[in-house]
Amino acid sequence: MNQQEVSLVVTSISSPNDVLKSLALGCVQHRMPFYVIGDVPSPSDFQLDGCRFLGLSAQAQTGFETAKIVPQRHYARKNIGYLLAIRQRASIIIETDDDNFPLDTFWQRRQVCQTVPTAGEAGWLNVYRYFSEANIWPRGLPLDVIHQQLADFETLPSLPVECPIQQGLADENPDVDAIYRLLLPLPIHFRQDRRIALAKGVWCPFNSQNTTWFRSAFPLLYLPAYCSFRMTDIWRSFIAQRIAWECGWQVLFHEPTVFQQRNQHSLMKDFEDEVPGYLQNRRICDLLGDVPLKPGTQNLAANLHACYEELVSKGIFQSREMELVEAWINDISAVS
Repeated sequence: MNQQEVSLVVTSISSPNDVLKSLALGCVQHRMPFYVIGDVPSPSDFQLDGCRFLGLSAQAQTGFETAKIVPQRHYARKNIGYLLAIRQRASIIIETDDDNFPLDTFWQRRQVCQTVPTAGEAGWLNVYRYFSEANIWPRGLPLDVIHQQLADFETLPSLPVECPIQQGLADENPDVDAIYRLLLPLPIHFRQDRRIALAKGVWCPFNSQNTTWFRSAFPLLYLPAYCSFRMTDIWRSFIAQRIAWECGWQVLFHEPTVFQQRNQHSLMKDFEDEVPGYLQNRRICDLLGDVPLKPGTQNLAANLHACYEELVSKGIFQSREMELVEAWINDISAVS
């Protein structure tokens, strides 16, 4: 991309592995700031040219309210990396994980406005089925809509859309739930020749595996901490989609630009951590759909607060989440 305003953010407890080295090399070649956010198990001697690594002590010294109260040993510490990139005047943030190897296309320039086929029928959509003939679905999709009939891709109207949130797919070991991994085959390779935008009212979870955020949507980056680890990015995606509709934005899903060689996981532990999603994802979106939000980008922070207030009041998040939400809003207001 060769542009200083694009930053890459990853959280990792690994020593510099082959993925981190590949990402760091690409960031050097494309003059892209690269932030790696550590946690308690991170090696104290982490050193990798081409990235800025922040362990817990360095995070505490950032001055962010978020850094003072976000729990340790949690993926939500990635929020500190977002804030650092924003403070350094990033206009685009790309996030991925330390087990996703970038393809050459990962480094290509992103465009916020595109003309692409757009799904407009309100309700749940298994977007992976537009990229594969396999019986596959994204993590977070309600299980009872996996086999729901889709409109033919060729019948979707190509429309000009503004998509400040863009989900890239991942080949080989994509982001699927534990039920898929326990029962169905991998690897999977997705189509490289399709993109699709989701219009207002169309729900599909997106994750943090390979996601691009443009400055206008930065307040929606917030990852919640007081929920299941396997749901933090999924529940973020539902809140972000709901608020995006009030800005006239669509979420874009596009061809894979990474391939994953997945870190070691306990699939039964993943399943346990995903149970709140299997049981609550549909309810969460129903609740969000009823939250009265204000239109326009000037209301992003207020709408974010309103969404979390509603979900805390209904027991989806612990009450402690609101302290973090408010710290995030204060921090992002200070650095934007």
